[in-house]
Amino acid sequence: MVAGRFLTRAPLPSPQASSPIDTGSEMLGRSALCYPLVGLFLGAALLLLWLVVASLPGQVPGLVTAALLLTFWVWSTGGLHLDGLADCADAWVAGLGNRERTFTILKDPLTGSMAVVTLVLVLLVKFAALAALPMTPIGLLILLLTPALARAQLLALPLTTVAARPEGLGAALSQALPRQRARLVLALSWISALLLFALVGQALLGLVSAAVAGLLLLVWRRSMLERLGGFTGDTAGALVELTEVAILLSSLLIAAPH
Repeated sequence: MVAGRFLTRAPLPSPQASSPIDTGSEMLGRSALCYPLVGLFLGAALLLLWLVVASLPGQVPGLVTAALLLTFWVWSTGGLHLDGLADCADAWVAGLGNRERTFTILKDPLTGSMAVVTLVLVLLVKFAALAALPMTPIGLLILLLTPALARAQLLALPLTTVAARPEGLGAALSQALPRQRARLVLALSWISALLLFALVGQALLGLVSAAVAGLLLLVWRRSMLERLGGFTGDTAGALVELTEVAILLSSLLIAAPH
């Protein structure tokens, strides 16, 4: 419930604390175990929308279908991760490598030019990828799994990186996340994805997706440590968006018909 309410706009009921001393941040941290599952539900919703559009009378142009999918993708998450990406874009450029200045810009609710440019480019790449995605079993699988694998990064991040501040989402994930279970969920998420890719004859695609996600995590982790000394909620959201784009692009390079 907590994970679904936090990551999507789904009208889920508000859960009750499991104990009198349970705080919102602790519940949020523990709920991270469900983030890959929430991503899978999001992918399933995108897949269903794609199938519905494809079943309409006549032939809906591919660009229109891509626009509908992207619009639903952004709306269903409330632009949560896009907001984090935008904040990071402004902070990374205008922070000038100064930690305190970077933190200040991350907290600033105003949107700068670099944030706008970054959002336009990311959404443009996602739109192009959706338009090029083939309606084949592998294309359907890519759309289904991309949101889930991107949100699995939200488990890998606190398992490998310290929080930059003692408060906020980063601290909640670091302090309240059940680490042993998080490692198990993370492993099961990727093992399941690799098996599904293998079932449709694209084991290589699964391995490449895993490699791309792992490499991106390492690069982004290094950048976060240099700029902030750790990760925050904004940088975690940025990682989700970057992973979605990276998996979509790498998948198309391998699976798209020539």
